[in-house]
Amino acid sequence: MGGSPDGFAYAVRRNGSVVITHHGRPATTLRGAAAARFLAEVEQGDQQGLMARVTGNYRRGNERVARHHPRNRHR
Repeated sequence: MGGSPDGFAYAVRRNGSVVITHHGRPATTLRGAAAARFLAEVEQGDQQGLMARVTGNYRRGNERVARHHPRNRHR
């Protein structure tokens, strides 16, 4: 459980937009300044973490706490 994000890939289109996929399915498309910013950052570090952050598909750290909340307990 947890771990680092995986399964992300990206492709740059001829028009300059960037399509980010997660396990082969389109997750988001970046255009203009956002695409340029992404391309500048993707070469610098953790590509999978960056793509997870950009798509909003990442763990927020509160899953374990929320599971034990009385509202979420099943009898």
